[in-house]
Amino acid sequence: MAGQAQNTAGTHVVDIPAAEHGAGFPPFDPTHFVSQLFWLLISFVVFYWIMKNVALPRIAGILEDRRDRIAGDLAEADRLKRETDEAIAAYEQALAEARGRARSIANDTRDKLKAETTATREQAEAGIAAKIADAEARIGGIKAAALVQVGDIAVETSTALVEALIGVTPARSEVELAVKNING
Repeated sequence: MAGQAQNTAGTHVVDIPAAEHGAGFPPFDPTHFVSQLFWLLISFVVFYWIMKNVALPRIAGILEDRRDRIAGDLAEADRLKRETDEAIAAYEQALAEARGRARSIANDTRDKLKAETTATREQAEAGIAAKIADAEARIGGIKAAALVQVGDIAVETSTALVEALIGVTPARSEVELAVKNING
């Protein structure tokens, strides 16, 4: 194997003659600088033109679309917020009106029930007063009847006592007159 040597690890190392190496790394060779600068300039101009006329307008368009979409979304969010605020205000107003109506209905119902209760109580009191007056009249009648009967009983008892004590039956008119004088 000409030009090859074997190292101690058993791998082959290629030995290239020094004549093939040349002057060094070609991009660093000063003889090629002019052509490299020429192609660098042409590449730069082409890439600059592509960026200016193709890439940057597309990027600007994308950014403008995003800016417009964001502005539209913000406008929509503001509109929805206003609608929400209006809905909340309408809800609170309806709730306040409902509470006012509920209070009014409660007050009307309380007043109506109070009036009904008062009327029922007055009717009951009138009925009780009528019953009391009727009972007092009956009691007065019973009392008068009892007093009449008491008078008759007193006359009969007095007549029986006089008859038992004296043995003589007194005249009923005299006994009645004596009982009346005692009561009255």
